[in-house]
Amino acid sequence: MHLLNLGILAHVDAGKTSLTERLLHSVGVIDEIGSVDAGNTQTDSLALERQRGITIKSAVVSFALDDVTVNLIDTPGHPDFIAEVERVLGVLDGAVLVVSAVEGVQPQTRVLMRTLQRLRIPTLVFVNKIDRRGADCDAVLRAVSERLTPAVVPMGTADALGTREAGFVPGLAPSAIDVLADHDDGLLTAYVEGTVSYDDLRAALAGQTRQALVHPVYFGSAVTGAGVGALIDGIRELLPAADGEPDGPVSGTVFKVERGSAGEKVAYARMFSGTLRTRDRIPFGAPGAWDKGVDRTEGRVTAVSVFDQGTDVRDDQVTAGRIAKLWGLADIRIGDAIGEPRKAFGYCFAPPTLESIVAPADGTDRRALHRALTRLAEQDPLIDLRHDEVRQETFVSLYGEVQKEVIQATLAADFGLDVTFRETTPLCVERPVGSGGAVEFNKKDGNPFLATVGLRVDPAPVGSGVEFRLEVELGSMPYAFFKAVEDTVRETLGQGLYGWQIPDCAITMTHSGYSPRQSHAHQGFDKSMSSTGYDFRGLTPLVLIEALRAAGTRVHEPMHRFRVEVPTDTLAALLPVLARLRAVPQTTETRGDSCSLEGSVPAAHVHELEQQLPGLTRGEGELESAFDHYAPAVRGAEPERRRTDLNPLNRKEYLLNLTRRVGS
Repeated sequence: MHLLNLGILAHVDAGKTSLTERLLHSVGVIDEIGSVDAGNTQTDSLALERQRGITIKSAVVSFALDDVTVNLIDTPGHPDFIAEVERVLGVLDGAVLVVSAVEGVQPQTRVLMRTLQRLRIPTLVFVNKIDRRGADCDAVLRAVSERLTPAVVPMGTADALGTREAGFVPGLAPSAIDVLADHDDGLLTAYVEGTVSYDDLRAALAGQTRQALVHPVYFGSAVTGAGVGALIDGIRELLPAADGEPDGPVSGTVFKVERGSAGEKVAYARMFSGTLRTRDRIPFGAPGAWDKGVDRTEGRVTAVSVFDQGTDVRDDQVTAGRIAKLWGLADIRIGDAIGEPRKAFGYCFAPPTLESIVAPADGTDRRALHRALTRLAEQDPLIDLRHDEVRQETFVSLYGEVQKEVIQATLAADFGLDVTFRETTPLCVERPVGSGGAVEFNKKDGNPFLATVGLRVDPAPVGSGVEFRLEVELGSMPYAFFKAVEDTVRETLGQGLYGWQIPDCAITMTHSGYSPRQSHAHQGFDKSMSSTGYDFRGLTPLVLIEALRAAGTRVHEPMHRFRVEVPTDTLAALLPVLARLRAVPQTTETRGDSCSLEGSVPAAHVHELEQQLPGLTRGEGELESAFDHYAPAVRGAEPERRRTDLNPLNRKEYLLNLTRRVGS
């Protein structure tokens, strides 16, 4: 039996979850179709999902289509939960992109389609809601061709649009031969010679769809079931089966982690090769880290569930191509490779660029709140937590305002914790302006630590990360001390001169020294006379901050690439607002009564632009935005971020805080 791991993707409210329900009903997995409005759908299991009518967490459900077993993954559509979509993309064999026949191509639709094309994931397009008033399939098809991809092949036509009788009439459009011949010289020759048969067209369509060269388009309604049968046929015939050797080396990827009823971690994993059995001891970890020589973590699989006939069922093994739930791997994280790492699946979407403080209500246990937030961060590695021990405050990184509501409701429902959020601020970064160095010598010039550390900071290209180098001999002191310096350097770079992370730079250790192990006769180790890791961990932040001061840093704010499409006669009202929000239009294109602008805008002002656009454009304006790059902040006072470390900027305060921490 063939396997197919299929993703359902779309802009919010396009009908993904409703289509999932219809598919499951059509193949006999469920007897009654759930309703998003009623909150009784198969895949929206979270209370908040049922309450709000949106998908927040990806869900997996399985069904059979003749000789094909499909693992169907329903994914979120709201931009605030794009990290969920991102993780699913790495395990898909094919996708269905849902577009509303009423609202048409939306900004998030374009983001998803660009990503699917970049990853070359075979994709079918389903134009949903043809039974709704205002449905216009011709306009949507033109928008798909113009704004998503011209390589589309309509698989039929829709009739009785906007009524409950709306239906789908299968049949390849005449334009199919033109699209398919663009990628097949043999088909083009046969077309010119007039020898192309229908079977030739279907074979070319299947082959090119599986290579993600063309995208078949279906029209229908998840509510009435129109066109869904044709879509099911397309899923079975046009999308590729999962590959992988069951007898090969074990290799898989974790794309979701949740907690079981007893609080244990449960990992959702796609197996790409081999067979993983209960009681197997298996290595796992971040693939990129393994390449750098980081030790693997090992764990024993205590239980396995595979997906079958609409639910997950216990089994003693999971083979290549399948998706499973795994128990027993206590330290597993989303994105970890299981067994032999395959080619690392890079992030398709940018990390969050906003941050807010989670404020507990009166009577809420702060420690319980921190534990709960840590557990939520386990399930989403792109959510970063910072804890200020002095002020007892926790900062959380975010994608948008809706995510705040979800975290707030989840903390209340799952943990019984009442919280609010303070104002959202952008997450900036710092970059070194030049090169600078500093050194402190063992037992000299007021250095209270038994260690010599010298460091030089140099700028590095954007995206290169932090590189730690040595200009001293590795054998000049114990390796553990070098490791203590490197680990502390990486930790300290989380908060630069202005409190922001320094993501890209080269740090070179220029001086090293230590006090060898000392002991008195007939006595044990004398810590007051011998260097320890504590000395190097304590001294390194002071030296690194001085090196950064000598180099200088500049704060860079996150910038979004934006595209707005508005009526031409509203442009005069929009431009002054864009200027006030420090948006910089770079290209302008006018098509009839519509005008589109593309440019960049600070992430801090995207939400305000979203709020003002409808009023400025009579509700007709459409905004698409996504993180693009970091740019130097406006000249003047550099924006600062409240520190949550021991503050090595102030030597006296740092040493006092360090003493307190050690004492506690």
